[in-house]
Amino acid sequence: MSTREAVGLRAQKKLETRQAISDHATRLFIENGFDATTIADIAGAARVAKMTVTNYFPRKEDLALDHADAFVASLAATVAARSPGVSAVGALHEAFREALATRNPVLGFSGEPFARMVAASPTLVARLRELHDKREEALADVLAAETGADAGDLVPKLAAAQIGGVHRALFQELQRRTRDGEPDDAIAAAVRDSTEAAFAQLTRALGDYAVRP
Repeated sequence: MSTREAVGLRAQKKLETRQAISDHATRLFIENGFDATTIADIAGAARVAKMTVTNYFPRKEDLALDHADAFVASLAATVAARSPGVSAVGALHEAFREALATRNPVLGFSGEPFARMVAASPTLVARLRELHDKREEALADVLAAETGADAGDLVPKLAAAQIGGVHRALFQELQRRTRDGEPDDAIAAAVRDSTEAAFAQLTRALGDYAVRP
């Protein structure tokens, strides 16, 4: 076996271990509740050491909200990758439509048991609020860089607050409908109407802002 093949196998093994830990954690969280489940419980179910769990997931919340990094980066990454002639709001509108059509879990499609588990945990509710704030901050940083705003310019932060507020409200509505047991197709159809209305308002306010040259 070559060195490259050995490295590839080790990387694959790490991915499999990480996924196994995540899967067992999710099952236990849903069965027993997030706050009642310990790292020791998860390690035992996954048949690994507690240190192995914390090496892959430094915080217990990371085990439940394992899309956190993608969630925080999502809005900023979409704006940074927009095409010439496209505004920040235009790029985000299209990205939201696509995520809704594909039932993207980062958007909030998680299934009823998981959504109920998250809502029942004050720890996870607080962590979600923190992730929304971090996502808005990341967006503000990108908007400032893209528009060449001065350090004290509040416009990027104000724009990010408006955009982030829309995404937060749509996420919460999607989660509410999920907890109520609505099927994903019905949720997508209902949220689609709200999405178009919300982005129409954003476009009126920010449609000419941060248009890529």
